[in-house]
Amino acid sequence: MTASEPSGHSAFQGRHITVAGLGVSGVPAARVLHGLGARVTVVNDGDDERARAQAAPLEALGVTVRLGDGDTLPEGTDLIVTAPGWRPGKPLFAAAAEAGVPVWGDVELAWRLRGPDAAPWLAVTGTNGKTTTVQMLAAILEAAGLRTAAVGNIGVSLLDAVLGEEKYDVLAVELSSYQLHWAPSLRAHSAAVLNLAPDHLDWHGSMEAYAADKGRVYEGNRVACVYNTADKATEDLVRAADVEEGCRAVGFTLGTPGPSQLGVVDGILVDRAFVADRQKNAQELAEVSDVRPPAPHNIANALAAAALARAFGVPARAVRDGLRSFTPDAHRIAHVADLDGVTYIDDSKATNTHAAEASLAAYESIVWIAGGLAKGATFDELVARSAKRLRGAVLMGADRALIREALARHAPEVPVVDLGRTDTGAMLQAVQEARRLARPGDTVLLAPACASMDMFTNYNKRGDAFAAAVRELGAGGA
Repeated sequence: MTASEPSGHSAFQGRHITVAGLGVSGVPAARVLHGLGARVTVVNDGDDERARAQAAPLEALGVTVRLGDGDTLPEGTDLIVTAPGWRPGKPLFAAAAEAGVPVWGDVELAWRLRGPDAAPWLAVTGTNGKTTTVQMLAAILEAAGLRTAAVGNIGVSLLDAVLGEEKYDVLAVELSSYQLHWAPSLRAHSAAVLNLAPDHLDWHGSMEAYAADKGRVYEGNRVACVYNTADKATEDLVRAADVEEGCRAVGFTLGTPGPSQLGVVDGILVDRAFVADRQKNAQELAEVSDVRPPAPHNIANALAAAALARAFGVPARAVRDGLRSFTPDAHRIAHVADLDGVTYIDDSKATNTHAAEASLAAYESIVWIAGGLAKGATFDELVARSAKRLRGAVLMGADRALIREALARHAPEVPVVDLGRTDTGAMLQAVQEARRLARPGDTVLLAPACASMDMFTNYNKRGDAFAAAVRELGAGGA
């Protein structure tokens, strides 16, 4: 079964298919494939209580599950469907390559299982802003009266969307670089790469490989390849893409847009791409104040969402109505409180330097709470660009020394508090230290530039701890 082979439900009958990994993608993939008549074996690295609990209902269906051995290719396998996070260098995939066995991800499987009247996909990827943009896009599509859902890496399974009873007009699809790596035949109606910055390089092996996987989202686009004019790498990916005849490159910018672009003029989001005579005309879409929060990078997200919606033929009014109805998820530049003239902002989702830089750029005078797991990142460029905005910094987490050293090199005048503790009270102390450094008019900003797993289960828990600490200060905590 190759990437060019015909697909459809009957194509899986009697196939020997190995599903690599239990979890949010592996379990539903195994169930679907078993239901289609495939002979399914699930392999999983772990053999713990959670894995056994996930395996039990699959085994009850007749699916073979091998726990504690995710590296050996089961005999007779003619297709692997992998969880997106499994690294390409795993021995299982080397054995598959040697045996000529193709490897798909759950996104590829969902794409192959679409029916003849399936909803087209409007796809979004990028280092940062994917979830927010996809949610904005879904809100705009809904405002236009279209049946839609925000799916993919956002947490709603594409398999469920494709195989469920509900019929959609169009899907707003968030795709990670992992998912795109394992999706060779995906062909979206239109797609956007929001930005590119070093991330997950331990998985991809290089920035070039990471960018190439992101760029797969443009392959075969029919109507529009949406790119960020401020990030030349995204335009380069458009130029390299093999698209359908007539597909257009559409840029978005925070400045005045040129022809075939969307941008901002005097506080108005405007479209010069999907209008008659785009050399002379522009269509007003919404006001900057309709975007919440109106931080620069979030306005860019809104423009990208608007571009994809307009590529699908959505009227201008729906862009405005959709943006007005959109409420951002928690821990994304979320206002927590104002205490003694100081604003406290939770952007725990800023888990890499690119996201943190965008967050820092939204405020003028900042006491920065940062640190965690760097994932191979360096911080010199981030600190150098943000130094003039920093009143102080409070550092915590496993790789805080990397940020401290960058501050010493590029912002030596900024006072730094280095917290070595990693217990449950560490965030409260960080917020207390930030309050001590802050002055009326300042913003205490949690924008860690790092992953959270050294101290917290996930970025949500980290943001919750920050918000709780701020609330404790507001209630009179020490």
